[in-house]
Amino acid sequence: MTTVDHPVDRAVLPAPRGPLSAAVLDALRGDPPAAGLPSSVSGDPYGEDVQLALHLCYELHYQGFAGVSDDWEWDPELLRFRAALERLFLDALRADVPGGADIGGVLDELLVEPVDGRGVSHFLKDEGQWWHMREYLVLRSIYHLKEADPHAWVIPRLRGAAKAALVAVEFDEFGGGRGDRMHSRLFADLLAGAGLDNGYLRYLEHAPAVMLATVNLMSLCGLHRSLRGSLVGHFAAAEITTAPSATRMAKALERLDAHPACVEFFTEHIEADAVHEQVMRRDVIGDLLSREPELTESVVFGVQATELLEQRLGDHLLGAWEKGQTALRLPLAENPNAENPNAGNPNAGNPNG
Repeated sequence: MTTVDHPVDRAVLPAPRGPLSAAVLDALRGDPPAAGLPSSVSGDPYGEDVQLALHLCYELHYQGFAGVSDDWEWDPELLRFRAALERLFLDALRADVPGGADIGGVLDELLVEPVDGRGVSHFLKDEGQWWHMREYLVLRSIYHLKEADPHAWVIPRLRGAAKAALVAVEFDEFGGGRGDRMHSRLFADLLAGAGLDNGYLRYLEHAPAVMLATVNLMSLCGLHRSLRGSLVGHFAAAEITTAPSATRMAKALERLDAHPACVEFFTEHIEADAVHEQVMRRDVIGDLLSREPELTESVVFGVQATELLEQRLGDHLLGAWEKGQTALRLPLAENPNAENPNAGNPNAGNPNG
């Protein structure tokens, strides 16, 4: 396996997916201040145009884009436009989740594993082919190559034991101080092991809105102090649900005889996230809500919104795969059997590749 790193190679701007994302792209190709952005925002809050426009705005707070001025990050007019997109997205999420203040109940639900579970990790473990796995890894790269970064924004917004405990979890996410053990680094190694490009946002064009929305939720909650409870809820949901799915993913990759680096990313998460689940529930959420009980509904919303968007993503993947179709917006340019340990298996290739 050749591990390719892109330490200073920024992502390139993608193609627009509608008038809103086109307006953002037109602005970013010049210098601030922004001009010509729409005065109002409408459209499908979960659709390609809105989600890409949001993702473009948020990425300015992460690594940015090649050829785009860093000064765009705090341009007032672009921030005004982003706020309108955020209201559209938030209103839809709040309308589509049950809400409430039963934090114990929503966390307990995350721990329940249906006997007849039929999620993405179940499918990949039991019957997924190599092309399914590659598509899954491509999509999750949008999330996992920045995995712990959005949650770091909540640290200065917490106090006491909640802050200390969350930092302890984040320390593990960032490799315990070792660059080669950061979870984002391990996922980059996984991509290389699967014969995929491990550069940051290399597959943005391939990722449909249903994937972008899962990352946009983290960025949205991370960038707003008023949503600090929701970001904690998101983090807790991610940590609580990871260990069981990671176990299935490791088995899926072993069944496909994948490169050890592919398996390692998931085995790393099995034990670590089982511990993190207890820390997040007891020490982070418990202490936070003892100090700020008014944030209970916000934490519940963060959990529920996370589950809603992950369910939408899972439905999209399984819906496409069960029809023998790609779940990506664009088919992979690489040979689907590249570095495929099952290249000799006639069922390993992507029929849409």
